[in-house]
Amino acid sequence: MAKRIIAVINQKGGVGKTTSVINIAAGLASANKRVLVCDLDPQGNATSGLGIDKQQLITTLYDVLFSRAEAMAVIQPLRINNLFILPSNSQLAAAEVELVPIESREFALKKVLEPLAFDYILIDCPPSLGLLTINALTAADDVIIPLQTEYYALEGLGQLLDVMQMIRQNINPTLELLGVLLTMYDRRNSLSEQVKHEAQRHFGDKVFHTTIPRNVRLAEAPSFGKTIYEHDKWSKGSRAYKALVKELEKRIM
Repeated sequence: MAKRIIAVINQKGGVGKTTSVINIAAGLASANKRVLVCDLDPQGNATSGLGIDKQQLITTLYDVLFSRAEAMAVIQPLRINNLFILPSNSQLAAAEVELVPIESREFALKKVLEPLAFDYILIDCPPSLGLLTINALTAADDVIIPLQTEYYALEGLGQLLDVMQMIRQNINPTLELLGVLLTMYDRRNSLSEQVKHEAQRHFGDKVFHTTIPRNVRLAEAPSFGKTIYEHDKWSKGSRAYKALVKELEKRIM
């Protein structure tokens, strides 16, 4: 199969973005796909959530973006077979400013990822619509938008969709919305159902059928540096992400 680069984006924090990147990536890797997580968030949560001490890193994605290190020298294999990470830490925050004067600055990440031999690359984007996120949208084939089923869930999404449209028109014409992923979902809660119906009204069949439940085991897994499959493979969260990975692969076929 051709390599697919998927950016997971929402400018709001706390919507399950990093949790989704980690567990989708691990699920794809367990299906014998060679998968890279690209941690494009200066908080480095995908890095620590996959068990790497981000404070001990000598080189990171930050160094690769500015040609101070080769990507393959920075990429680390993880304990899950076929799963790798291009890690980050707080150094990456400086990239938003340092990229500004560089010519073709929006293509910096694309130049890094394009030569890499993986089946899937999942980009964990920062909770903003700055230059790093523009780089992700320029590099990506597809976008997944995690959407928490809570108050104001859809607020600000119009701005993200406008940015995606601008990127499509000017930089990356093949960029597609792969799907909207409902997270922190509780079918017993009328608000969850209301947000689900509203998302379906706005996005139609772009909303994934699989929803990610509000689940304690899912929430605590990153603090152990583990995927949900390692932390509790029988949990509701684990079952949901397994179903999501199957649905995602069908959409991409």
